[in-house]
Amino acid sequence: MNIKKLLPDPFILFLFLAITIGYFLPQAASWNLGNLSLDLIIDIGVICVFFFYGLKLNKSEIKKDLSNWRMHLLTQSITFFIFPICVLIFYPFIPKTEAYMLLFISIFYLACLPSTVSSSVVMVSMAKGNVTSAIFNASLSGIIGIFLTPLWMSLFVEQNGDADLSSIFIDLLLKILLPVILGLLLQPILGKYYHKYSKKIAKLDKLTIVLIVYNSFAHTFHDGSFSILGWQKIIIIFIVVASLFYLVFYFSKWLSKKLNFERADQITIQFCGTKKSLVHGSVFASVLFTDNIGIYLLPVMIYHTFQLFTISFIAEKYAKEA
Repeated sequence: MNIKKLLPDPFILFLFLAITIGYFLPQAASWNLGNLSLDLIIDIGVICVFFFYGLKLNKSEIKKDLSNWRMHLLTQSITFFIFPICVLIFYPFIPKTEAYMLLFISIFYLACLPSTVSSSVVMVSMAKGNVTSAIFNASLSGIIGIFLTPLWMSLFVEQNGDADLSSIFIDLLLKILLPVILGLLLQPILGKYYHKYSKKIAKLDKLTIVLIVYNSFAHTFHDGSFSILGWQKIIIIFIVVASLFYLVFYFSKWLSKKLNFERADQITIQFCGTKKSLVHGSVFASVLFTDNIGIYLLPVMIYHTFQLFTISFIAEKYAKEA
């Protein structure tokens, strides 16, 4: 076994470093220089992330793969319906205290997120799955998530009074949807430059996420919000997140077999349907929630780390079987 695969992704280490700094130096999140503040820098970073997302969308690959609509429908249904419903069915049994409701909504938020693009495609490729369909589904998932994630969260966001729903959609429109559309429109002009400098641009994406994570956790630590949960509930989050992953992962495997999909398509359905995007999770959280953002991000970060390790081993196993 390659020892490098057992080591954490450097990006994961930076995220944990951001949380550590947020704990010891939460006051830095309130930094500003005139009109320039950390919040403004993050907003600009978010707009850039989704502008570049529009630039990199491969329209020809998407058009070419439209005929495989049954697989796409099942994959998106797993991501945006089966996942949230698996969490939502437990709502009647959750104690309606502040701590348990925070815990429940944070896990429900994870379940409502779209799939991640890069790691989905990489893992599908490793496992000898349908890579073209993985690109299509991961890209489509990000676009659908702009609408469906806040729609699902409106069940609880309005109820908790965290934010006005109309302002959330306006924020999503200005910071996420419009930059994607602008990126798509400018693709014929700027697309070649994006592909030329894609590795450097990817660092900007990751820097934005690290800043969002630092900002979110710094405010959460400063406000003392984590004391609402305590270590016992954080351990519960980890157990629930891991169980949720395995439940949906193996259910999607069983369902895709029952529906007679080819092996390569089954792998794509499993991997793309059960991936959850830390990028979208971080960005959406900064728009959807005004308080306790660090708590809402905690299950997303745990799931992101867990899925990277787990699916990398499963992908290697599938590749050997192929």
